[in-house]
Amino acid sequence: MAVRVQNAGRYRDIAMALMRHGFGYMVEEMGFFQALSLPRRWIMREGIPESKSLGERIRHVLEDLGPTFVKLGQLASTRSDLLPAGIVQELTKLQDQVPAFSSETAKGILEQELGVPLEQVLSHFDDTPLAAASIGQVHIGKLVTGEKVAIKIQRPGIAPIIRRDLDILRDFVALAERRWEWVIRYQLREMVEEFADSLLAELDYSHEGRNTEKVGQQFIDHPQIHIPKIYWDYTSAKVLTMEYMDGIMLNQRELLLSRGYELKGIAQKLVDSMLNQIFIEGFFHADPHPGNLMVMKDETLAYLDFGMVGRLHGDMKEHLASLIIALMRKNTDSMVRAIDKLGMIPEGINMSVLHGDLDRLRDEYYDIPFSRISIGKALSDLFGVAQRHQITLPPDIILLGKALVTLEGVIEHLDPSISIIDMAEPFGRKLVREKFNTRRLRGKVFSGVSDLVESIIELPGQARLLTSIISKGKLKLEVSVPEVEQVMKKLDQISNRLSFSIVLLAFSILMVGLIVGAALSEQKWNIPIVEIGLAVAGLMVVWFIIHIIRSGRF
Repeated sequence: MAVRVQNAGRYRDIAMALMRHGFGYMVEEMGFFQALSLPRRWIMREGIPESKSLGERIRHVLEDLGPTFVKLGQLASTRSDLLPAGIVQELTKLQDQVPAFSSETAKGILEQELGVPLEQVLSHFDDTPLAAASIGQVHIGKLVTGEKVAIKIQRPGIAPIIRRDLDILRDFVALAERRWEWVIRYQLREMVEEFADSLLAELDYSHEGRNTEKVGQQFIDHPQIHIPKIYWDYTSAKVLTMEYMDGIMLNQRELLLSRGYELKGIAQKLVDSMLNQIFIEGFFHADPHPGNLMVMKDETLAYLDFGMVGRLHGDMKEHLASLIIALMRKNTDSMVRAIDKLGMIPEGINMSVLHGDLDRLRDEYYDIPFSRISIGKALSDLFGVAQRHQITLPPDIILLGKALVTLEGVIEHLDPSISIIDMAEPFGRKLVREKFNTRRLRGKVFSGVSDLVESIIELPGQARLLTSIISKGKLKLEVSVPEVEQVMKKLDQISNRLSFSIVLLAFSILMVGLIVGAALSEQKWNIPIVEIGLAVAGLMVVWFIIHIIRSGRF
């Protein structure tokens, strides 16, 4: 194993953490002892506490290795489609455990990033941080213009540490792929690259600022939902200045009750706003845990921390609609097609086994009213099927699942009588209506006709190219079949049937084009365009069928 000299100390830290928690065999198999000149007596194959599960030991390794690895574990905890449930459950317990850096350091970073003396921007700066995490910490301040603000300041020196750790992670995965098949099966390379993209984006606070503003635009006409204002004049890659939010966090249930807040209304507001972000806007807060949600005066609901967001583009929303329809109709074939469009069904998958698993999943929920279905359990079961069959799902679909599971937990804490699925029904119906929207279908028809026309235009050029290849003697066909006559006759039949299918397809597209064209035409010629087109096209099809039948090769 090749170790970069500048990273040798960090490799040693990682090797020691692995050995401390019973993964010494991995250190040995990856060649760490030779590469790092570690004493072989350090290997710890025995003495693993029986009370500690595999998930617990993985969690302890990540906690020992600090911010980058804790963040990796937190991301991995969202991948219940890839990882066993026991490991996922342990990874959800990971927490940042880092001390705050000094207020003098924070002020120095602020001045450096803003490019002016602090007193020109702030009339007050609270030296005690409101919160501290692995990448940064938050201080309360007051602008010279009078607004109270929350200022997120990036931890000094954290960026190069994270980039170094990401390089090491990539090296580890490349090495592990050559030694263990499960590394490929669980797609650790893809997970690390996804994690690297997410974490590097998190190092630039302007990304979070733009995410916050984008969600804020969704609720500009909804006074009961509040998104913090971003002060761009005092924001950079390492500093994020936003409106200070004053209220009670949603995890303080007893305090909310003692202040007279109506929890059912708050819960309904939360569910409705989240479903709107997901299914209507396609851009949503992906981590709606109670620490990121606040109730302000007059029961206005505020969202905080937009470092993690999910996106559902138009096609993805359409495929979700297809999955919803398939689930409602309990149609396994349609479920498979929808999953294939949403994710990526690998080659060589046993489709009959996949159908069987989905049939069992369908039957399990067949007689249960929607209001009694747990989103967490349903998604866990669905992701379990995906994991067993190594079906890759897009990260945003996984984020959607995580957001819904988190949301369900918050709602159960506030008011268990509320059903997210019941509230999601009108959003699902709207998705289905959009899928079959006339304007959308018309656009697809025109797109299909346009593609067909483009293909027809390209045919002469492709034919010339083929002719040129044949004339130069570069086209070689080798056939070695005993009954050539019979095979050629069969191919002729196949060719005629294929031609017939193409003609029928062209006829269908022609008719759709004529119908749509006639419907959209603003001219009043009183000429029966559709009828004439139908007659001409019909005669052509009849003539073609008679020609094939007479040839006796159909």
